[in-house]
Parts: sequence; C-alpha cells; structure tokens
Amino acid sequence: MSPGSIPTTGGRIGVLLVNLGTPDGTGYWPMRRYLKEFLSDRRVIEENPIKWWLVLNLIVLTVRPGRKGRDYDKIWNKQRDESPLKTTTRSQSDKLEEMMEKVDKRIRVDWAMRYGNPSIRSRLEALAAQDCERILLVPLYPQYAAATSATVCDEAFRALAKMRFQPTLRVAAPYYAEPVYIDALANSLNAELTKLKFKPEVIVASFHGMPEDYVAKGDPYDRHCRETTALLRKKLKLDDERLIMTFQSRFGPAEWLKPYTDATMKSLGERGVKNVAVIMPGFAADCLETLEEIAMENAAIFRQAGGENFAAIPCLNDSLGGMAVIRDVVLRELKGWI
Repeated sequence: MSPGSIPTTGGRIGVLLVNLGTPDGTGYWPMRRYLKEFLSDRRVIEENPIKWWLVLNLIVLTVRPGRKGRDYDKIWNKQRDESPLKTTTRSQSDKLEEMMEKVDKRIRVDWAMRYGNPSIRSRLEALAAQDCERILLVPLYPQYAAATSATVCDEAFRALAKMRFQPTLRVAAPYYAEPVYIDALANSLNAELTKLKFKPEVIVASFHGMPEDYVAKGDPYDRHCRETTALLRKKLKLDDERLIMTFQSRFGPAEWLKPYTDATMKSLGERGVKNVAVIMPGFAADCLETLEEIAMENAAIFRQAGGENFAAIPCLNDSLGGMAVIRDVVLRELKGWI
C-alpha cells in the first residue's frame, strides 16, 4: 500500500519513538549534513534568520563538522558503524514492541530521529503502510522544550500534510515528574553507586542547556528540570548540596541557563572535592553529550582542577528501569485506543 492511501484492513495502532538525531558517519560531509539540518531549525536557533544563515554557512559548517566528527569518533559504535544513540533507540523500540505485543496485537512500534536517519517522515509513512490508522508520537525527552519536543511535532505534521489519508495522531506529554521515571532514576543511580570504589561527596544532575532568552519567552524547560531534580532529591533523601543541578552543552555567545556544568566541575575541584558522580536525567539514551562531553571532557576538567574520582552514571537507556518508563508513558497515552 502506498503511503497516504486509505487502509483496507485498518485498526492498527502505531507507536513512534523519536530521539534528537545522529549523523550517518563521523566524516566531514555526514557531519556537515547532520549539523546543517539540526542548526537550520528555527526552533533550535532563534537568531535573526539572515544573520544566522551567514554565520552557519560561512563559519559554523566550515569548522564544526571536523571537530564534532572527532568527538563522535571517540564514542562511535564501530561494530554497527553508527552512533550509540541510534543503537540504543533501536533497542528501545524492539523491546517496546515485545512488550506491546502482550498488551494488544494491533500495536506496531517504530523509531525515528528528528535530525538524520531514519527520518520522522519515513517512519510515519512506514506505519501508515502497515495500516496504522492511529499513531502515538513519543518524543523521548522527559522535560519539554520547544527546541526538542515541539520540533518533533513540527516535523510530524509536515509529514502528515503530504498524506491524503492522515492517521489520527497523539503526542505523548513530557514525563519529568512521573513516579516511574523518578523511581527509575533513583534506582539506577543507587545501583551504579554500589559498583564504584569510591563514595561521591557530590552528585551532579546535568541537564542539556538552553539560552536564558528562550525561558524568558515562556519555555517551561527550566521549571521541568528543577522539578525533576527536586523530586529526585526527595526520593534519594539528599539536600541541595549533595545533589546539585547544572546545565551543559552551551553553544554560541548568548547567556544560557546556569550554573554551567563545566564551570561547576572546575569549581568543585578547586574547592577540594575529590569524588563526584554525574547523572544526566534529561537524556533517555546515552549519546555524544553524555559519553563524550560528560564522561570525557568534564571528567578531565574536574581532575585538572584537583578532583580525583569521577563517575558518569549511564542513562536509563534500554535497561529494565528505562523500558518501564517508556512502557508507562505509552500505556498512559494509549488509553481509549486499547
């Protein structure tokens, strides 16, 4: 059946997991294509369009693909020739499909990337071709941000605009305060801490950053991050000195949400803190920002400032706890359809 035609044996339900994105390779041109798609999104970069086009095409896309390609190469899944984010998101989809098979045999599960491949459009068309009359879109971002969650919806509706017969679409709400999510984070952290040969004096919850201006315009992301952190502190019985919140991955000259993760690592080392563990609650799967930026770059910053032991706690990924979170979100959102 061609995408967009009317199903003949309808009634199936699609679930599409979506994460941020991945380049197809670590070389200059794959990185350039990926960065151009990502950084051309007006939800991501809200600069003056003409000014940003010049900066992006004349400066950023000349220099950044090579540097970022080298960073990706440090964490690349050489066996499958793909990024760890792609490997994990595929596994999350496969495991969720096994779970959903036991719930309702009409459910089909697939996965996509907002930037890069597989594209949202290609997977929505694939689900429509499997006679999915209803599709649940699941942005894998616990905390809502226009630059992540909203742009997934933008792209999905651009794809639907080209379909004659549109599947009915639902979008999963953010899950930053859901008990199953907070429990999974706490259990994962506790399990990983028992494996360490040291006891962290400070645990850092590092979230992806955002320009302060975006929050001033009404983005709820900062509030969502703070609520997740507060609930995690309560669950773990830690105060705001033992579990601190920071923001990573700044880009450009603007002021971003503070405190910055890298500046905090330097400060902790200089203050005499010797043992640190970092969790990254805003990432549903390990990626460049967790495996390279935190586990490598920020570990080096901490040690150079006088710190000794540094642990980057794995994201929930496709673990039992991580899959319990995704399953809970999906079942919550499928009410009335199954």
